[in-house]
Amino acid sequence: MPSYSPFQLTVKYCSHYLFAANGKGHGTHSPFVYDFIRNVLNDKKDLDVYRKIESLRKRLLRSDAVAEVEDFGAGATTRPALRSVSSITARAAKSPKLAQLLFRIARYYRSRYIIELGASLGISTAYLASADPQSTVITGEGSKNIASLAMDHFKELGLTNISMTTGNFDDTLTYMAGILPSIDLAFIDGNHRETPTLGYFNQLLPRMSSSSIMIFDDIHWSKEMESAWTRIKDHPSVMTTIDLFFMGIIFFRPDFKAKQHFTIRY
Repeated sequence: MPSYSPFQLTVKYCSHYLFAANGKGHGTHSPFVYDFIRNVLNDKKDLDVYRKIESLRKRLLRSDAVAEVEDFGAGATTRPALRSVSSITARAAKSPKLAQLLFRIARYYRSRYIIELGASLGISTAYLASADPQSTVITGEGSKNIASLAMDHFKELGLTNISMTTGNFDDTLTYMAGILPSIDLAFIDGNHRETPTLGYFNQLLPRMSSSSIMIFDDIHWSKEMESAWTRIKDHPSVMTTIDLFFMGIIFFRPDFKAKQHFTIRY
């Protein structure tokens, strides 16, 4: 099923913006979510690590290099294709705002064991790994050539706590999850279709603890992703969700007395 058109996404985002909570925490009846809004979502500090990673992003956006890409995700073609590094960065890398939010989530909740599906050129991975140099980040990328470039970027940034796995996530996820004793934070930016997304959720679920966090990218990218997000929200293990439109965040904490779903403007 195709993604929504840019026009459709704009309409959906406008609706989200109009009806979502204002992102300041006013009127939020969950102390946990209020704390998240105040200390994570709205943390505006400018950090040296942000500037370091964004310097890399700017260089990649100006690059005239090309790479052969194998794509296993939604809309994938059957043959590797040549793509410019600049276009891959512009299309696949999370925006500074969202990538830095990943950093803050990992840092604030002290995520020691992190798994990521969809490294691309490594921008979001670098943010996750920079939150705590003592953490372990297991990331996966479908294309070997892109994974190799990402590893070069990690070396350039001085990040030594990242392990890369290449190949189709359907084949590699069990291995990736098995490397870690548990999973504190999972960021899913892989195959944007309903069945694979639900498969990733169900595969990772047994490795998540009560304090773990799972983040799904592009939850409104298509009808399939919206359906997957709805089904994940309804899962009995999921106690609280936060819909930021471009990302969906789920918490499993058993101390929550009832399910809570929040839509927040960000």
